[in-house]
Amino acid sequence: MSDEADANRVAGWFGDCYGRQPEGVWQAPGRANLIGEHTDYNQGWVLPFALDRGVLVAAACRHDGMLVIRSRQAPGEPATLPLATVAPGRVTGWAAYPAGVAWALREAGHPVGGASLAIDSTLPQGAGLSSSAALECAVALALTGLYGLDVPRPDLAILARRAENDFVGVPSGIMDQSASLLCQASHALLLDCRSGEGSAVPLEPAAAGLALLIVDTGARHALGDGRYALRRGECDQAAGELGVRCLRDVADAAAADGLADPVLRRRARHVVTENHRVTQAAAMLRAGGLAGAGALLSASHTSLRDDFEVSWPEADTTVDAALEAGALGARMMGGGLGGSGIALGPPAPDAVRAAIGGRYAPLGRPAPGVLAPPPPPRRRRLPGARRPCAGRGRGGSEALLGVDGQERSRTAERQLPHAAWPARRARQDRRRPAGKHGVRAPPADRRALDGGARRPPSGARLDAHPDYVALGLRAGAQSPR
Repeated sequence: MSDEADANRVAGWFGDCYGRQPEGVWQAPGRANLIGEHTDYNQGWVLPFALDRGVLVAAACRHDGMLVIRSRQAPGEPATLPLATVAPGRVTGWAAYPAGVAWALREAGHPVGGASLAIDSTLPQGAGLSSSAALECAVALALTGLYGLDVPRPDLAILARRAENDFVGVPSGIMDQSASLLCQASHALLLDCRSGEGSAVPLEPAAAGLALLIVDTGARHALGDGRYALRRGECDQAAGELGVRCLRDVADAAAADGLADPVLRRRARHVVTENHRVTQAAAMLRAGGLAGAGALLSASHTSLRDDFEVSWPEADTTVDAALEAGALGARMMGGGLGGSGIALGPPAPDAVRAAIGGRYAPLGRPAPGVLAPPPPPRRRRLPGARRPCAGRGRGGSEALLGVDGQERSRTAERQLPHAAWPARRARQDRRRPAGKHGVRAPPADRRALDGGARRPPSGARLDAHPDYVALGLRAGAQSPR
């Protein structure tokens, strides 16, 4: 299904839920991680890339200071929360993720007001593809877009992570939120999790005569079940005993041999060697040597299985079957103990798919779902795109850009072609006086502001593969007449 169809679907569902049109639809992608597991919270390096599936949020402002949240993946009564009293420990379950984002934005001084949210996802939950981070980032894009807040993407990633760490209570690193907000199409993101600096690394398997397969093993995982936090605590303890701030500061894996506890020794050895594998893989990709990264993937899996002890039977089965069928490398992916695997194989990966599925049948398990990341995008501008396109305040739709990578704004947003965001509305917003907490109330009558919105030619559509540097989709609602 296309971005436009997904956006229209969630916009229609918003109308069913709230009896009105949304002011926009925003999307943030899930991510796969080529290599670099459990290195992010050790301030090391990771190499993720964005997927063509993600979380969509249709949203509209509210005047009553309430945050009302509905999710298609959690049917039932909506979560209805007064923003003034939202705080850690007061919201539990799935609603804690979007509520935590609103809390983190307000704690950072960003004047976010009430909002109605309708959430949908095209990501399989619990598959290790960062559906929770995609949810956080999509909500962050929606709330900042609704209220015209110019928050740079790296800062927004930090706030989304704070929502997960301090509000939800999951001690995750910064990788997932950074990947969702900063990755470019046809590139991985080499992210230094200490400095927050990232660089785009070309990742085009088809051009190298190869294919990347993401295998959903069907074993669900949950970061909040305590085992993730246990591994993080072990890493912190190992770093303390080695006399360093964090395990990123250990340059030689042999240093781990000085740890008396064999468990801590194994944990430290994984982190140190995994950091080396990430930087080696990035160098290979930059040199056009993707095939050589296969051995690094397999070494990563061995380390995660034996030293970090977070693999699971279905992941081991997937890796073994992929390698026997001719894959150049394969490994488990994500936090572990459930989720997905990734394999680097031949350009026609049917043999790898069949071999993996054949291994599951004797276990009484259904064949796993296999995702192949999409081909590189066509390098063209979006039909009907306008530049510049003013948004509320200083943020929002600061620019509309195509997928050619030229003249990007740091806060640019993708907009579905039929949902133009007129400069007239932005001017009206800036003239309205700020209300309580400095929040500018939305216009009482959209018709007066949007009636003259220019629409692009009929039939215009987004490219099938988003450019994830300029990710937020603002779409889904025709201007009322």
